[in-house]
Amino acid sequence: MKNIRNFCIIAHIDHGKSTLADRMLEITHTVEKRKMMDQVLDSMELERERGITIKMQPVRMVYTPPQPLPKREGQALSPLGKAGDGVYILNLIDTPGHIDFSYEVSRALTAVEGVVLLVDSTQGVQAQTISVLNMAKEMNLTIIPALSKIDSPLARVSEIKEEIVKILGVDADSILEVSGRTGEGVEKLLQTIVERIPAPSGKETAPLSSLVFDFKYSTHQGISVFVRVVDGVVKSGESLIFRVAGEKFKSLEVGIFDPKDRPIEKLGPGEIGYIVTGIKSAGVASVGDTIGRQSEAASALPGYGVPRPVVWASIFPEDQGEFVSLKQALSRLHLSDSSLSYEEESSGILGKGFRCGCLGLLHLEIVVERLKREFNLNLIVTQPSINYFVTKINDEKEVIYSASLFPDDGVIKKIEEPWVNVSVITPASFVSNIIPLIYEHEAKIVDTEVFGDERSALHLEMPLRELMRSFFDRLKSVSSGYASISYEIIGMKEANVTRLDVLFNGEVMPAFSRVVSRRTVEQDAEKIADKLQNVMPRQMFEIKIQVKALGRIISSRTISAFRKDVTQHMYGGDITRKMKLREKQKKGKKKMKDRGKIDIPHDVFLKVMKPD
Repeated sequence: MKNIRNFCIIAHIDHGKSTLADRMLEITHTVEKRKMMDQVLDSMELERERGITIKMQPVRMVYTPPQPLPKREGQALSPLGKAGDGVYILNLIDTPGHIDFSYEVSRALTAVEGVVLLVDSTQGVQAQTISVLNMAKEMNLTIIPALSKIDSPLARVSEIKEEIVKILGVDADSILEVSGRTGEGVEKLLQTIVERIPAPSGKETAPLSSLVFDFKYSTHQGISVFVRVVDGVVKSGESLIFRVAGEKFKSLEVGIFDPKDRPIEKLGPGEIGYIVTGIKSAGVASVGDTIGRQSEAASALPGYGVPRPVVWASIFPEDQGEFVSLKQALSRLHLSDSSLSYEEESSGILGKGFRCGCLGLLHLEIVVERLKREFNLNLIVTQPSINYFVTKINDEKEVIYSASLFPDDGVIKKIEEPWVNVSVITPASFVSNIIPLIYEHEAKIVDTEVFGDERSALHLEMPLRELMRSFFDRLKSVSSGYASISYEIIGMKEANVTRLDVLFNGEVMPAFSRVVSRRTVEQDAEKIADKLQNVMPRQMFEIKIQVKALGRIISSRTISAFRKDVTQHMYGGDITRKMKLREKQKKGKKKMKDRGKIDIPHDVFLKVMKPD
């Protein structure tokens, strides 16, 4: 066990994390050079397309330093041959960089003893990196700072080192310099990982105790759990149990990731690997559970907190015949994405579907894309929303997650909505552009910091509702793409919002309802009325579109009916005959308008829900 090192790389999106991991795999000969490709650990097609890491991925590397390193006390343990003096087992868990996947990162951090803090030498420290760094500090993990992309002509090595020194309080000489593209400095980083990150602790003779930090599903093998063995040894063919869930099973296989699944004889203390359970029922395995031996008495490990959804959206199948397929797909997807939550719901326009909770807008986007690609589903997705806590006049309290369920203003005593702490890191030259945007989105500045001479950090508080209203996209626009943000929920505050309804010929269409700020209600009403007038197809009768809020009609539009010339077949004759036909047509259209049901195509709904 003395020669095992468990670590993560934490970095912002596009700071060179996956490229650095590729070079590590190449130097340690984990992947043959002829089989090397970019983003080896990003196995999902979506990850490769977008160039981001979505799912954590462990990998085991066997590393022999070019020169002897200081010995450590303890017992060497490895099924990969003699990992004794001079040979080290490096377990890397590659983690996502986007804040929407921070739950993935937090789980990975509990399975390791140290992290490599990777900062792009051309961009500097980003807000989301600081957020993850704070998690690592709270867990007392060893932190190794390193600069990436030092081969770039845009690299500002000395300047970015000053930023890291200010954040970590370390000596500038202890900050490593690497290039994942050329491989420069990567060997030294591997040596530093061996030298600085402590070996794991644990007892081989103690009762088995393994922390489940992730899992995946296979049609043939069922659920495979990713584990960090804390104490004891686990082999295939043993009778095991999930300590929290109480589910018993027999281990069909144990193995490691190199980076593909590789069966081995056993996993011991400090090691990271997988256990094939054979369980095919959803909802049995959960991250944070502890796997032990049925014959041994031991308590469960602390585990993880349950992630709380930040945004909600309704997902419906275009064809209602695919509802069961969507349900099965969500169940399967939840096995590999434990931060996704969902519950059934129904809509008068869209039929039966699911209300899905995600950790952010990118997370929601990825969930929808995976459902479409991996399960071949055609979906309709509503505009994302948040939870509101409503206190009615009679003091009844209610949690509202759908705009269509939002009570009328007359029965509401108080509305509360989630607020977030937002950290914005930007070049100082863009601060003057960002300030107006901050106030436009109902945010307030609570603190500021300066990094070196050219970068500033703005710490804000704002409604989550406003953060979702394209704040990040607009921030990127006014800062030419240089600003970055991180955020966390800080609690509920009173909200000044109201429900905005859309009526077609006097009938409310709940699918188009939304919760908006009273401050912008008139602009929002005009926007949705204009959009509906432009995208709604004409029908055989006139359609009157009205947008209502605050107890009154705020905006109105009319879509004229198709006009059919009922006298076209007449070539002359008495004019009164033509007038009678036209009057009959007029009465028929009125009757159709009174009795007829307006046909709203799915694509109209999608176009209206799409952000401007």
